[in-house]
Amino acid sequence: MTAPHALITGASIAGLSAAWWLRTIGWEVTVVERASSFRGGGQNVDVRGVAREVLDRMDLTDAIRAKNTTETGTVIVDADDRVIAELPSDGPDGATAELEVLRGDFARAILEDLPAGVRFVYGETVTEVDESRSDRVTVVTTAGQRLDADLLVVAEGVRSATRDLLFAESEVDADPLGITMAFGTIPRTADDDDRWRWYNAVGGRQVHLRPDPYGTIRAILSYAGEDDLVGRDRDDALRVLRERYADAGWRAERVLDGFDSSDDVYIDELTQIRMPGWHRGRVCVIGDAAWCVTPMGGGGASLALTGGYVLAAFLSQIEGRPDRDRLDEALASFDAWMRPLVDEIQGIPRGMLKLAYPHTRLGLAARSVVMKVMTTPPLSHLTAKVTQVADTDRELPEVRERACDGE
Repeated sequence: MTAPHALITGASIAGLSAAWWLRTIGWEVTVVERASSFRGGGQNVDVRGVAREVLDRMDLTDAIRAKNTTETGTVIVDADDRVIAELPSDGPDGATAELEVLRGDFARAILEDLPAGVRFVYGETVTEVDESRSDRVTVVTTAGQRLDADLLVVAEGVRSATRDLLFAESEVDADPLGITMAFGTIPRTADDDDRWRWYNAVGGRQVHLRPDPYGTIRAILSYAGEDDLVGRDRDDALRVLRERYADAGWRAERVLDGFDSSDDVYIDELTQIRMPGWHRGRVCVIGDAAWCVTPMGGGGASLALTGGYVLAAFLSQIEGRPDRDRLDEALASFDAWMRPLVDEIQGIPRGMLKLAYPHTRLGLAARSVVMKVMTTPPLSHLTAKVTQVADTDRELPEVRERACDGE
């Protein structure tokens, strides 16, 4: 009997985790990625909560620890670079996590450890999906390839085209948070240290500087407001950012100058994704395409890694090729297990956004007082709980491993 075949769209953390675990349980795996090759780079992500156990089961903990960003803590500073408050970073789930890594380094570690036999199709996307047969799903790519699979796993980003091709608007609640973020890599200077430095300016603006292991700085400009920068011409978007941050102070001008010559500037308007169900027939959606929590919620990479494991764990309980009934049962179990983790992170009180992005000098002063109080005893332990995401007392479902074909 031939092994069941999974077709995965998206080759970042969620897609690669699913590929790793599905291949481990004996499935044939094909990954379709729109980029022409593996995409490295990216900003800080971390491994928190139950995802640390998943990483241990992959025997990748040491590999991720070796790729640490070098960041040791998180401080909030004023316009004169004086530290206002230091966020708790004790234990594995502090503001700076024990396993803090760049997104591209995390994904590459999984990619380089994939079991043999995972096939990649780069530079293509899905244009058609045929779900008319009960025993398979068929996709057509931009290059005209027709690929049959027992399961299509959509593991793309928050604006997943394949998800939107398959699910109606009523099944995908895209909830904009009203926050714009611009990310990029800029030169390191002698004033930089090994801490995440976080600055707030009036007008709902933030500037962040975070060290990386490559002698550069990962910078973020984040503000309350939407200027429709996603998809805009780069020069036009940077012009709007300069206007937004013209009088922001601190290191804002340095970041903007760095973005001018940076080759990895990325701009996003934060949007949470909520879906009442992450599967239908022989299609399953995971990662940001299914439940984007945004950097405001945190834990996105941990959910992506865990989602790939949990999906494979329930599929591993099916003997042989999965018929529709057994597949639906496994996917429903995946949904039920992951849903509480996602719901907890997505429940960001909108009042938190107002606190994080004060618009007036009075609001900024009030926020500074609140942060000082919340980051010193006896309340600092409550602040520490905010970063304890993707955690659960439930046992992970067990994976029934099978030899891959040819082993």
